Amino acid sequence: MSKLYIVPTPIGNLEDMTFRAIRVLKEVDLILAEDTRTSGKLLKHFEIGTHMHSHHMHNEHKTTENLIARLKAGETIALISDAGTPAISDPGFLLTRACVENKIEVECLPGATAFVPALVNSGLPNDKFVFEGFLPDKKGRQTRFLALAEETRTMILYVSPHKLVKTLAEFVQYFREDRQVCVSRELSKLHEENVRGTAKEVLAHFEKTAPRGEIVVVVAGKTIEKEAKKSKYSKDEE
Repeated sequence: MSKLYIVPTPIGNLEDMTFRAIRVLKEVDLILAEDTRTSGKLLKHFEIGTHMHSHHMHNEHKTTENLIARLKAGETIALISDAGTPAISDPGFLLTRACVENKIEVECLPGATAFVPALVNSGLPNDKFVFEGFLPDKKGRQTRFLALAEETRTMILYVSPHKLVKTLAEFVQYFREDRQVCVSRELSKLHEENVRGTAKEVLAHFEKTAPRGEIVVVVAGKTIEKEAKKSKYSKDEE
């Protein structure tokens, strides 16, 4: 039976690879990898000899039709990214949507993704949250920040190291300097670090210490005015 498997891979620590993920990658007819050189190291480590094809943001529009044809012909295909779960700020959505439209079965395995441990590590409310991924670089960036300034749910963003200080400064500008922030760096790796504090405090930290590695930023949502007033009145009564 043809099927597309979405297979998460470790975000840093190879011990996070699941037994099921290894089995599926060994059994499928083809593995689609974001970067075959990066994934080649992973497959070699787990002694997976399945053939790979490159599937990334620059070619996925062109390759999807051919992959659908192969799936319709009865092949099984696994999609992996360089790290984490495919389609989460990585290629995967277009192929998944095409499979759904063509009534081809899609199965996403549970596994590693960076934003979940970052959210839990932050200590910020996680009953409701919004995943923003990467913010626009230029066009639409200010508009997005103005909208997020009103967001009451905890926000999760992916930020590249060379843009972290700029982004934290924008938090101070748009969210106020006392907004709670947690920057998680190198999750699951040897030098994992979680820096928590106000936007002003976390900005000061990374102005002194240049950030490196993969970064996830978690930001507290805006406090609703009603709740803030209620809290104030309660304190006054005390």
